[in-house]
Amino acid sequence: MATPLYQTAAFDFDLPDASIAQAPCDRRDASRLMVVDRATASIRHGTFADLPTLIPPGDVLVRNTTRVIKARLLGTRPSGAPAEVMLLKPLGDRRWEAMVQPGAKLKPGRVVHIAPGFDVHILESTARQTRVVRLEVAEDDAVAIDRHGHVPLPPYIERGDEAGDAERYQTVYAREPGSVAAPTAGLHFTPSLLETLAARGVQLADVLLHVGAGTFKPVEAADLAAHTMHEEWYRISDGTAAQLNAAHAAGASVWAVGTTSVRTLESVADVDGRLTAGEGDTSIFIYPPYTFRAVDRLVTNFHLPRSTLLMLVAAFAGYDLIMDAYRTAVRDGYRFYSYGDAMVIL
Repeated sequence: MATPLYQTAAFDFDLPDASIAQAPCDRRDASRLMVVDRATASIRHGTFADLPTLIPPGDVLVRNTTRVIKARLLGTRPSGAPAEVMLLKPLGDRRWEAMVQPGAKLKPGRVVHIAPGFDVHILESTARQTRVVRLEVAEDDAVAIDRHGHVPLPPYIERGDEAGDAERYQTVYAREPGSVAAPTAGLHFTPSLLETLAARGVQLADVLLHVGAGTFKPVEAADLAAHTMHEEWYRISDGTAAQLNAAHAAGASVWAVGTTSVRTLESVADVDGRLTAGEGDTSIFIYPPYTFRAVDRLVTNFHLPRSTLLMLVAAFAGYDLIMDAYRTAVRDGYRFYSYGDAMVIL
């Protein structure tokens, strides 16, 4: 008997360790691209450089311009034992919400030494097992984090960050610092590919959503309705809202680059699909069945089993089609997750 779609187990699948990309390909747009067509329930294959041939002139490609910060702080406890602080969200007055390791040792009142003149004080524990910490540092917080922090590669990349990750785990259009994980569908774009899109008459539009570490967290509740999303901060400008509303009014399609762009747009769309500018926190959780109001096409990567991202993509493409696409990707040697290959859903 099939598992009901409101059960998390329906979104599990077997993935060999060898399928998980540990490093980016040599060129961003050389990644493979699986083309999933909902109208024909068909799957075909190409490379990411083919994307401009799929988007008609006048359609709008929406990008998330967030920039990843070096949120992973490696240090020591007073005993000299290693410790890690993963910054998640600024709270003001040099305070951050953070994940810490080892959690049992880093209780409120403890200190982690990061570098000379840079300490992290553990202030309190939160209901979701994170910590509120305060940075004690002589220079500006952002400067200290960039100088002493590490690129927060996701846990399934089983290596420390390297010099090249500072550039490759960042989109070429990243502008506003604030994410602790990359909007990975955007990692495939190059300046020349964006120029090609513009030259073909494709419109570009920007939104902002600062990606939190919860993006990697598998759903642990058996029933999807019992899962609580971590909130993430977004902003959509008056100009972007007007541009997308005008495009829809003219019969053009909106293409979202990544699930973060989808969540931003769907968070501000009314029942008729009209977008309103604004900013704030969103904890929208999209899973089947869901009626999309703002997004017509989707560019995305291949996601973790039992993850909210896979559930969103299944809601967009249809459960059976997307699970068939994932089985095809495993069989045909596609590279999965952040540094992996891409999918476009038509």
